[in-house]
Amino acid sequence: MRATRDISDRDDLDVLLRRFYGAAFADPLIGPFFTEIAGTDLEVHLPRITDFWERALFRTADYGRDAFAPHAALHSARPLTAAHFGRWVQLWHASVDGLHRGPRAERAKAQGERIAVAMLRRLAGPDAGTGGGGGGFVPLAALELRSAA
Repeated sequence: MRATRDISDRDDLDVLLRRFYGAAFADPLIGPFFTEIAGTDLEVHLPRITDFWERALFRTADYGRDAFAPHAALHSARPLTAAHFGRWVQLWHASVDGLHRGPRAERAKAQGERIAVAMLRRLAGPDAGTGGGGGGFVPLAALELRSAA
């Protein structure tokens, strides 16, 4: 499938998030955080995270949850590192790029990077190894994932 259009609505987010979580759950580095530690039920989680992204990209959903608390609980169970957040960003970029092109897709990727950096710094401190001032986690590595996705 070749990405041809931008993210346009909640249905697009649902497809995108299912693709992303399918990859994330199966990933050997970050998958255990979802499957073993958090025991994430995708059908319960998906409406909540779709609300989050719908609010972030369209400002149309109401998201009043604390996104940090579950990550803090995971970090207490097993420390989340720059490598974990970097892998999350790589999979997020690959998922977005595999389905969409356009301003909202670019905003979704940039927002994902900002969220990852903020979470890491909040969990591990301001000097956490994020790879430099730009906030990215080597998103070029997502190129390999795009061809496999």
